[in-house]
Amino acid sequence: MAAIGRFQKGEEIFHAKIVDGELFRLHGDVFGTHSFDRQPTPRKGARTLTPVMPSKVIAIGLNYADHARELKLSPTKEPLFWFKANTSVIPDGAKIEIPFPNHRTDFEAELGIVIGRRIRNATPATASRCILGYTSAQDISDRTIQNAESQWARAKSFDTFTPFGPYIETKLDPDHLTIQLFQNGQLRQNSNTSQLLFNCHQLVSFVSTNMTLVPGDLILTGTPSGVGPIQSGDKLEVRIQGLAPLMNVVK
Repeated sequence: MAAIGRFQKGEEIFHAKIVDGELFRLHGDVFGTHSFDRQPTPRKGARTLTPVMPSKVIAIGLNYADHARELKLSPTKEPLFWFKANTSVIPDGAKIEIPFPNHRTDFEAELGIVIGRRIRNATPATASRCILGYTSAQDISDRTIQNAESQWARAKSFDTFTPFGPYIETKLDPDHLTIQLFQNGQLRQNSNTSQLLFNCHQLVSFVSTNMTLVPGDLILTGTPSGVGPIQSGDKLEVRIQGLAPLMNVVK
């Protein structure tokens, strides 16, 4: 495994490889040629940021058949996607804010794909060359607004509605990973990425035939069944096999 994160110490922001909890600074371009320090950087005082800052966040809908059934919607013949504002992203440990307390707002655990190079018209066979790695994520959703509108971008783009990280795993087979969400320690979602209707390489290929993807772009691959409402004080944890857990609290 090779986990890479982004950190801040004082005014300095840097990427680093994480090995047994220690940080080894990256020198060069995280998306291109780079090297790592041989000696770790002291972690004290280092704040974890989102591992990249995407130019766009693309969310895939209804990509698990069981989730489509619980929403009483039919699975789509092609991937269904929409944009989430990149101002909605927050890192591991940050607070999820509910803008309208009288609305139903749901958690959705997702596997995220981080794009590593500029691509257009990738095929499923070549998609892996365009992927930097994978990360844990959530697609927080104001269900009241989502059910009232024909497009979902507003319901899913409020500030803090896209937690992801803490790291990017650059050496991972995404096709058979357990994906779980725990709410206050209780298991709410429990599935496997083998149940995706469109796998990661198919998604990258499909999206890239419709628009250019650039390094750092984030694709959320969809959520399994078990989504549910959140409220202030909740502790949410996404656990995906082979990835560091993503933990956030709700206020």
